[in-house]
Amino acid sequence: MTETTPSLGRLTVVELRKLVDTRSGRWLLITIAVLAAVVATLQAIFSEPGDRTFANFYLVSVFPVALLLPVLGILLVTSEWSQRTALTTFTLVPKRHRVAAAKVTVAVIASVVAVPASLAVATVATAASSGEWTFHAQLLWGAALAHAIGVLMGVGFGMLLLNSPLAIVVYLILPTLWTILGATIRSLNTVAQWLDTTITTAPLFEPEMTGGQWARLGVSVAVWALLPLVAGMIRINMREVA
Repeated sequence: MTETTPSLGRLTVVELRKLVDTRSGRWLLITIAVLAAVVATLQAIFSEPGDRTFANFYLVSVFPVALLLPVLGILLVTSEWSQRTALTTFTLVPKRHRVAAAKVTVAVIASVVAVPASLAVATVATAASSGEWTFHAQLLWGAALAHAIGVLMGVGFGMLLLNSPLAIVVYLILPTLWTILGATIRSLNTVAQWLDTTITTAPLFEPEMTGGQWARLGVSVAVWALLPLVAGMIRINMREVA
């Protein structure tokens, strides 16, 4: 009898369903949407008339998404272990790297879907406040790439630690601590230009990026996203499932 292995597409659909079926994932998605709408509303009420532009509403709605989307990436991985479904998942799909690849794919899909959601919020806010419809196209793919980097960092931390509270705390504290140290300790300033994702992702929202900025972004992504992802996949493959 030939063993039937689910395709990556089918596994991705299953992981997408898990993302919205779990209580934590569903409420986190709702929270992200509500926060994006709230910050855009506050921007419309309290900002100066000249600041009520489509681009500004879009950028403020992107902020809560960028903050919480990585947490969604963490839960996408760690929920298997906290809810004790890992045994079932890896029994049905013994090749664990395929499940991990499906989770990474779902994380990237979520980061891309977040962009039109922010566009929708910005559209409503601009229309409601009679704002200016100024915008430049790089904000679209810049936000998508920034979201993808953040959510992949979350997935990487989740795979590496396999514990929801620990992964969330480490993800929130470690990069923030590095940002503070890079800004306050002079000898770390140069290194921070290459390893602080707050600095390296900022040019994604500017009209164009230089080769040096792309290089610094690549190094920071390799350290904060790719390295945890690789180490996390190794850990998932080696960990006993009971």
